[in-house]
Formats: sequence, C-alpha cells, structure tokens
Amino acid sequence: MDFSLEFPTGPLVEAVVSTVRNSESTPVFNHSVRSFFFAQLLAEHEGCLEDAAYDRDLLFAATVLHDLGTGSLAKGEARFEVEGADLAASLLQEHGLPAADVDRVWEAIALHTSPGIAERRGVLSYLTREGVGMDFGRHTELSSGWQEEIHIAYPRLDMVRSLVDAIVERAARSDAAGPRYSIGGELLRERQADGVTRLELAAASSPWAE
Repeated sequence: MDFSLEFPTGPLVEAVVSTVRNSESTPVFNHSVRSFFFAQLLAEHEGCLEDAAYDRDLLFAATVLHDLGTGSLAKGEARFEVEGADLAASLLQEHGLPAADVDRVWEAIALHTSPGIAERRGVLSYLTREGVGMDFGRHTELSSGWQEEIHIAYPRLDMVRSLVDAIVERAARSDAAGPRYSIGGELLRERQADGVTRLELAAASSPWAE
C-alpha cells in the first residue's frame, strides 16, 4: 500500500465528510479522520489488505462516522455508539449501499467501544476499533513514520476532553443514553462524582500530546 493522507473519492465520501464536519466539533472530527489513517496503517502491518473482506471505502465510512452519536444529529435517546451507528446506516442507505455493507458498518460503529467483541466480528469491526484505539495511544510503533504528518494535518486540539464532554452531555439526556457499564454511562458517573474521568486522566500520560 502506498500510504497517503488522501481520502477515497466519490459522492459517499463527500457526504460522510460533510455530515461529520457539520455535526461534530473540530477535535472530534479530526480524531475520526486520524482513526481512519491509523486503521489503514494497521491493516497494512497485519496483512489485512489481502483479506477479501477488506474494503477501504467501508473502513473510511466506519472510522470517520464512528463518533456521529456525539454530534448535533444525535438526540441522546440511546447510547452514543448505537445512535451513531443508526445515523450512519441511514446515510449509507441514502447512497444506495447494499444492505450487507450497511450492516457491517453499523456493527463496526456500534461495537467500537466493546473490547473482546469487536475484534471477533470481522476485519471491519476489528480495524475500526483498533484504529480508534491507536488515536488514544495504542500501537504507536505502527505509526511512527507517519504520526507527525497525520497530526500536523489533523491536530488533536484537546480531543479527549472535547470527546468526553460530548459523550457525557448526551449520556445525561436519558437513562437509555447512559446505561450502567456503558462507556457513556460510566464517563457520566465519573464526571458527576469526581469532576474528571479516568479517560481524561489517562490522556495526560498518552504518547500523543493533547
């Protein structure tokens, strides 16, 4: 793979970028795009590019849309991963993607905060979760040749705090949006109890400077 900071092309990609840019904060938008680039680097490292199930366009959709449930389109009626997956599925359906591809993207987004499950649900769910995780500092050795260029193009801008703010705000809207033991529910409870979450505290020691 000749890695670059180029997106795939086509009307769907344009719709994905427009939807995310117009509904999410800039730090969260940048995080979503970085997750795509990191997921591609992981795919190359692990030989996923040769897997028949690998699809760069679907990986772009799943990673860039994975936090759609934290943006202005989300109503806080379900946990943010599920609400974001529903919103993403509607967008993909509008652009005529086959039902099986829509379902794969839905699953990848809905499971991206579910360790031990996403990794066992196919290459798209695995790469989506791990690409997101790399943007939180996992597997930094895989991106050492590109991380500076990626971060210059899409800076962090205190991403973790911005993302946690958005997740917590939506989790507080209804019991269904912040159920016990969901990441949204736990971040909400940590903020209410301590004023800061473990995710934010961990960011202070992340290899990526926030």
